[in-house]
Amino acid sequence: MSVFGDRLKQLRTNKNIMQKDMAKYLEIATISYQRYEYGEREPDFNKLVKIADYFNVSIDYLLGRTNKSEVNR
Repeated sequence: MSVFGDRLKQLRTNKNIMQKDMAKYLEIATISYQRYEYGEREPDFNKLVKIADYFNVSIDYLLGRTNKSEVNR
């Protein structure tokens, strides 16, 4: 797995959200979302922003550039 995939899965499971529900939110197929978590595929920039906003974390956190998940807004 990738840092992104691991963090994405952790954020999703912490909120008790199913993969199919995240896929629907992102307007992609469930298998496409699963590939994000498995580290087989990465989202485009717009989807990355949408994921970060959904979980209220920074893109840097999602990508493993920082361990600080909080967003300063």
